[in-house]
Amino acid sequence: MTIQRHEIGTRMSRAVVHNNTVYLCGQVAEDRHADITGQTQTMLAKVDSLLASVGSSREHMLSATIYLKDMALFSEMNEVWDNWVPEGYAPARACVQASMASPELLVEISVVAAVPVA
Repeated sequence: MTIQRHEIGTRMSRAVVHNNTVYLCGQVAEDRHADITGQTQTMLAKVDSLLASVGSSREHMLSATIYLKDMALFSEMNEVWDNWVPEGYAPARACVQASMASPELLVEISVVAAVPVA
């Protein structure tokens, strides 16, 4: 049984791969002062980057949990999400309202994806 930890920090690893499955830590926006559209776009770009770094992609997502500061932002976030997820590859997903670690954050996502065997 092999466990690979990527970008290990004091509290967490940014990605952990086990049994051809990657678990991403919560991803937030690059620009914390952007609106929900901007925050969602840069957050999902970080997901793309992390998945690529372990040999996966959004087409291999198994599940996603999205945390919104306010459910009033749901439709605007979904507009970005719907354009980002390839047609026919929607993962299992949950979206909840949550208090954020930083007051300017509007959205955070946690992703689990398969890592294709080469």
